Amino acid sequence: MNRMEKVKPFIVMDILKEAKTLDGVVHLEIGEPDLDPPPSAIKALEEAIKYRRYFYTPSLGIHELREKIAEHYYKKYGVDISPERVVITTGTSGAFLVSYSVLLNEGERIAIADPSYPCYKNFAYLLDIQPVLVPVDEKTGYQITQDMLKEQKDIRAVHVSSPSNPTGSLYDEKNLKELTSYCDERGLYLISDEIYHGLVYEKKERTALEFSDRAIVISGFSKWFCMPGFRIGWMVLPQELIRKSEIVIQNLFISAPTLSQYAALGAFDYEHLEKVREVFRKRRDTVYEQLKDTFDILSKPDGAFYYWLDVSKFTDDSYSLSMELLRKAKVAVTPGIDFGNNKTDRFIRIAYTREEEALREGLNRLKAYLMK
Repeated sequence: MNRMEKVKPFIVMDILKEAKTLDGVVHLEIGEPDLDPPPSAIKALEEAIKYRRYFYTPSLGIHELREKIAEHYYKKYGVDISPERVVITTGTSGAFLVSYSVLLNEGERIAIADPSYPCYKNFAYLLDIQPVLVPVDEKTGYQITQDMLKEQKDIRAVHVSSPSNPTGSLYDEKNLKELTSYCDERGLYLISDEIYHGLVYEKKERTALEFSDRAIVISGFSKWFCMPGFRIGWMVLPQELIRKSEIVIQNLFISAPTLSQYAALGAFDYEHLEKVREVFRKRRDTVYEQLKDTFDILSKPDGAFYYWLDVSKFTDDSYSLSMELLRKAKVAVTPGIDFGNNKTDRFIRIAYTREEEALREGLNRLKAYLMK
């Protein structure tokens, strides 16, 4: 089987494409915030255009933004990192591709949770890397643990996501510390996808950088900062990987989008970002109140903006159900099979990325169709 036969379609994007051809659909499928970026980011973008800042930048990114991100880690987590370790990327997707490229050779193995964001394993397949899908469930809060890793042979890296897509579960401090120690002791690399940091509601998110300088942390501006179309992300790398990553970026992207880098300089408006977090917290609570009597929801998500809903009492084929909901109920959701193989045909994911009125309408349509 060649690599393209292994790469699966990103089903949510196919559903979005069909949903856009239909009238009156409530979109609960796409993980894209509907709120505007911080006004200061728009102002920074306008200034960048005014001063003709639309030429290539250094491949590692403009130094001002690397400094700003390093400053962010000190303010938010109390972690002191050098701006030289911060690498600006074309979204987090670009960061995943670069990190996999510099860490793993053809045929080497990387541990990934199942369920998890589908592009992780697809990037691995594109690079002829072997993804090892580790089944996780509510017993461990959908977290990989070091005991799970002990059962895997010859892995080179571990990729975790906190808060997780699709479950919204947050890696707790104890487990994250144990995982970083486990990887450091065995010479493995831990990749921590922290793109949903900032959208954490009752608990406190911890970055893997608090526990290890060898951790590779990936984040960006698409979620909490509400800048998905700017396609701007970052990595924090150990020193020995910076030059290797620079070479990969030079060849794949030249540099991240210049205008987006300058816009991101204005994105760190923490007062505005707190308002964003509060909007999504309220929507999370709305979904819980609307759906708690229809689904067996054990707890509210810790973070992100998703619910991972068990639909097994209605169907054993969540993909067919998702298509029915789209075409008959005019509500778009994501089938669980997009996220892996571990009982995912029993689940759908909904995203609370719509304003309150539309969100309630979509949830009512979902309940009404299922209650038939």
